[in-house]
Amino acid sequence: MRTAEGVFECGDLSLQRGGTLKNARIVYKTYGTLSPKRDNVIVYPTSYGAQHTDIEWLVNLEHCLDPSRYFIVIPNMFTNGLSSSPSNTAGDFPEVTTYDNVTQQRRLMAELFGVDRIKMVYGWSMGAQQAYHWAALFGEAVERIVVNCGSARTAPHNFVFLEGVRSAVQAARTPEEGLRAMGRIYAGWALSQTFYRREMWRGLGFASLEDFLVRSWEANFVRRDARDLMAQLWTWQNGDISANDLFRGDLEMALSSIKARVLLMPSATDLYFQTDDNRAELPHLKNAKLVEIPSVWGHRAGNPLANPEDAAFIDAQVEALLAA
Repeated sequence: MRTAEGVFECGDLSLQRGGTLKNARIVYKTYGTLSPKRDNVIVYPTSYGAQHTDIEWLVNLEHCLDPSRYFIVIPNMFTNGLSSSPSNTAGDFPEVTTYDNVTQQRRLMAELFGVDRIKMVYGWSMGAQQAYHWAALFGEAVERIVVNCGSARTAPHNFVFLEGVRSAVQAARTPEEGLRAMGRIYAGWALSQTFYRREMWRGLGFASLEDFLVRSWEANFVRRDARDLMAQLWTWQNGDISANDLFRGDLEMALSSIKARVLLMPSATDLYFQTDDNRAELPHLKNAKLVEIPSVWGHRAGNPLANPEDAAFIDAQVEALLAA
């Protein structure tokens, strides 16, 4: 598989909420080969706390993001520790919205690769929110989007969940204590009650529930910088495809403006990106399908690295969308 990594220099970026992100930069990785007609492009944005190395497992001949057929670009979100983030930027870091992210991602695609039209934007979680923004903001330039365990606007209950995470991190005596607490809070939200009742963590190689909490969840967050995670949490809480000059807060208008084919793919047991959020969006979308992942893996059903059954379900749905 042909791959390449690079940095897109955005310059001094005037932000949607005011302020400037000095010398803004997006770190990206590409997979596969751009076709002569530039018509095989898939954009695959990162999710909360993730870098491209965390999600690139899906870019595989055996999965729906097949690099032998498509040119796949993973742009790392601002605040994820690779692209411009509090941990690698001097001074106070400004508030960056999802709008800021996707407008610069589009610049990257146009200026580096000469790509004006995207075959599909595929996103999970915060990546799904970015996919929704791509479709709402860029009209006919986006042919398809996959909203995998995401929503067009961060729901109030989702916001409250994140407030609990923020409070735990900010109240901790040290950054590491805060990140370990964050991991334990996340463990209860990202997986379902049934997952724990069945002790499915044993199948992942953990000897006890405490072992799972420490080696999986705490370890997942202590590898990151707390400043980056808090900045990205703000971006998540303020996610809204209508929060811009195009739609002025009118979510129904933003949804109805989308021209792309939309695959809404929530998990049946997701505790914070709930299927009901997508059900409420569906009537306002012109060309959309809602398919629920029948899983007990909660939010993690949408990123099934260690879950072949859910991965096969997602592959089949996305391949059907790409064939449409």
